[in-house]
Amino acid sequence: MQSTLNIEQFIPDSLMKLTYQAFQYGKSSFSLAHKNFSTQLRDIFLPKAKPETQPLHPELLQKLQEKTTQLLEAEWEDAQQGVYPLALLFDHQWEDFFRYYPAVWLNMPDVWQRVIQKQYQQFSPEIDQEGYPSYYLQNFHHQTDGYLSDFSANLYDLQVEILFNGTADGMRRRILAPLKQGLKVFESEKVRVLDVACGTGRILKFIRAALPKASLFGIDLSPAYLRKANQLLAAIPGELPQLLQANGEELPYQDNYFHGVSCVFLFHELPPAVRQQVIEESFRVIQPGGIYVICDSIQSLDLPEFKTMMENFPVIFHEPYYKSYISDDLVARLEKAGFENIRTENHLVSKYWIAQKPCL
Repeated sequence: MQSTLNIEQFIPDSLMKLTYQAFQYGKSSFSLAHKNFSTQLRDIFLPKAKPETQPLHPELLQKLQEKTTQLLEAEWEDAQQGVYPLALLFDHQWEDFFRYYPAVWLNMPDVWQRVIQKQYQQFSPEIDQEGYPSYYLQNFHHQTDGYLSDFSANLYDLQVEILFNGTADGMRRRILAPLKQGLKVFESEKVRVLDVACGTGRILKFIRAALPKASLFGIDLSPAYLRKANQLLAAIPGELPQLLQANGEELPYQDNYFHGVSCVFLFHELPPAVRQQVIEESFRVIQPGGIYVICDSIQSLDLPEFKTMMENFPVIFHEPYYKSYISDDLVARLEKAGFENIRTENHLVSKYWIAQKPCL
């Protein structure tokens, strides 16, 4: 990170932008090569694990490429406008990549067998499943141990980057501009920001870069993912975010405590009633005038031309609540909880809801 900051002083913006684009397209090419090769191996050795999906039209693939280019442009513009440091665009967990990428391959036969046997709630014997809601005890994405092991936590970010062809972090960072803008009304205060379902801490790392003086908090149900988050965030200079094991349905904070709350890639893995409860709890803990930013998958009403891709997603991956999510009206849910000034955005294959708690 520091070396990138030094380089910025000597490299023109035009060359730096080309470097960023090359970095991103390199990640995309690697992800596509990985998926193509792993698919070929699966079809040769375990053809029964091949999902019955609908073919994607070539025009859809072209549209995805156009939206990827638009995402990269939005990323660059935000960095240029000072929403976050330019160095954040080059952030990559290289140590984890070299350490855990071989494990991704070694884990594939287990994943394929799980698909064939339709084992969607399989966990290692040593994992304690007590105290978790039933909807959470799933092998989401067919991943080993769901979200409840250190093995899963170590592979998660790498797997998600491959899934989204190297654009997962870019889509996550789209929350930073509206979050930072929404917090401007509290400029005279030291703001407190909560990330619900913080996982391995990537979002909190990005928020720290955009809001270096804020007090950051994160909750997640998984102790393993919280351990991973603590490792990541402890290496960043400044105030350490406060992490707690907790459920978004019952946040362990007093009313009106946070100036801002974020929630990324959670809602498509929740049953409808739970989505409402998480939104209402977030409303409760946000101060009047505070900002709420949600990031998740696109929905059917956003891009009808992507309907086939959305229908394929829960077929390829174990996502039991995705079909209900893509038709769910989160704007109505936000309004029911009491939020106002609600707007939505779309970037690549993600959707964003930005809402405000009414001022007193």
